[in-house]
Amino acid sequence: MPTQPPNEPIHFGSAALRALCYILLIVALTQGAYYEALYLEQVRFTELGFTELAQTALLAGASALLLYVRQSLRQLPHVTLLMFAFVFSSLIREQDSLLDHYVADGTWQVLVSLVIVPILGWVVHRRQAFADEFSRYANSASFGMFAAGVLTTYVFSRLYGRSEMWMAILGDSYQRTFKDAAEEVVELLGYALILIAMIELALLARRWARRT
Repeated sequence: MPTQPPNEPIHFGSAALRALCYILLIVALTQGAYYEALYLEQVRFTELGFTELAQTALLAGASALLLYVRQSLRQLPHVTLLMFAFVFSSLIREQDSLLDHYVADGTWQVLVSLVIVPILGWVVHRRQAFADEFSRYANSASFGMFAAGVLTTYVFSRLYGRSEMWMAILGDSYQRTFKDAAEEVVELLGYALILIAMIELALLARRWARRT
């Protein structure tokens, strides 16, 4: 596979515009969670609440961007496929309650396995090509943002949302809603970072595609 062309410099105006868009995205998500907490008591931080639906939308958008980079721009095919398996599996996992209720218990585990196992096997089979692509992607801002999103969602939110900590903080005033709100809103931020990372990847891949 030919070496990817070097990254083009990003002009200040373009970087500022993107930063503004990302700030507006974070503000919109935060305000949505705020509105949910104040006015949507019946579905507050449940599968039908704003936060959960926004998480689904963010993961769906990130999955679509990965397919765009791989299928339309034809850049980093091995890296984007493995990332798609991870992000799309997270999207399936977010639907666990609905799948368990409307299909069968454990449905999401089966669907995730059907996504991850064949893709992981193919990437392992093509591990040298994957390693070559990853060495290029790892130097990008997109990878740093993606790593931050994963750490926020799958490490920090789990530790921050532990029931024991919130029981200790709130004492007799503890309700599960506090714990759920803390964990779900942090997850929302993590998924937003992942989406931003995929937007940055798509923009980077477009620059690469124009130069090849």
